[in-house]
Amino acid sequence: MTVASTSIVLPEWSQVTPEETKELAGRYLDTSPATRVVVELLEKRGLLEIRELRRGLSIQSFSHVGRVQVGDLSITVLPKIQRMSLLSLVRYAYELRRLDRISESMLPAAQCGFEDLLIRQLIGEVEELISRGLRRAYVETRERLSSPRGRIDLRRMALDGGTVTATLPCQHHPQTEDTLLNRVLMAGLKLAGSMANAVELRRECRRLVALMEDQVSTVRLDRTALARAERQMNRLTTAYASALSIIRLLVEAQGIVLEGESTTALPGFLFNMNAFFQALLSRFLRENLPGYSVRDERGLKGMMRYNPQFNPQRRQSPTPRPDFVVLHQGKVETLLDAKYRDLWEKPLPRDMLYQLAVYAISDRQRLQSSILYPTTNPQAREARIDISDPHFGRHLGQVCLRPVFLPFLEQTVHSNTLRARKARADYARQLVFGSVSRPGPLRS
Repeated sequence: MTVASTSIVLPEWSQVTPEETKELAGRYLDTSPATRVVVELLEKRGLLEIRELRRGLSIQSFSHVGRVQVGDLSITVLPKIQRMSLLSLVRYAYELRRLDRISESMLPAAQCGFEDLLIRQLIGEVEELISRGLRRAYVETRERLSSPRGRIDLRRMALDGGTVTATLPCQHHPQTEDTLLNRVLMAGLKLAGSMANAVELRRECRRLVALMEDQVSTVRLDRTALARAERQMNRLTTAYASALSIIRLLVEAQGIVLEGESTTALPGFLFNMNAFFQALLSRFLRENLPGYSVRDERGLKGMMRYNPQFNPQRRQSPTPRPDFVVLHQGKVETLLDAKYRDLWEKPLPRDMLYQLAVYAISDRQRLQSSILYPTTNPQAREARIDISDPHFGRHLGQVCLRPVFLPFLEQTVHSNTLRARKARADYARQLVFGSVSRPGPLRS
């Protein structure tokens, strides 16, 4: 008996059970090895948790949004914020251009996910590159020519033993569009075409690939190829930056790195909202904290160290890495973590609290650490957890839970008015130092 395919839709950071979702009642995963591998990988990487209960299936979502096919289940995880608002913030976080041609009406919510908005953005970027002319580069070529070009390859002639032929070995540098950047660009379009839900997007990707494939050869699209292409970026190829950023997002959202360079592709698209939130805050704080510098994931060397007399396996000492370290004139002002979990609605997990407590008590002058979390609730306010000595009640430190109001960011990050710039600067200081504004550095 064949079980019909079932579509399940749930928000991020939520759970659906057989008791509340009739489509999951009495339904179980098929026993195929492919389905089991996908389920294990989803759970191992904390992307999605699918449990078989006595009464049916339970599905738990976390900080990844998108769509994935698990056997006969099509699971869609929706972000809390609207797709166009999310796209606006993604453009800011990854420094993508704002294309006015993209609108919500183009992509009905029932058929298309957030990946289709990214793919439409990629199509617009590639159309712009093709209309201007793909970047050409000089490529070293060694070949025999009847009409010599460039330099005669004397070494090749010597190896040929002086044999007289109608051609001469030449070394020249013709200008060509068959560069690594263009190869990765075309491979990204092919990937986007395979991932798109909307038929018109798949058709547009195929059309653009057809315009390129006569001049550009194919390349296997993986993290190695992307890294090589990004290393070749310079001031002459900055127009490719947005397209490469989108291609990287698509690659990372449809594959899971296992060991080394091996990758298992997911049957779907899962966008890492936690990585996006960190990138969003990184750019916002760097641009709106004059007089301060912000370092991403800077290791706190020397904070923890194995006692050399009690390290029998000679293990390397752990190095905590807070998401952001804010410095003034080279001195650490505060440590910040960012977590894509609405702590106004959900409790702070114990492992996060313990990590933040260690950061707080490590700073003897400030005795404070903070976690930034996203919210769309205008009532969200900063909360603080005091850490005290359980025996004597002595104050040891403080952990601050600070909401980041995403609608405010969306309204202000794309405006360059004096009022918007001041509002961003004030809000950045509030996120870093708390609700009480500070006119200058904390240390004297």
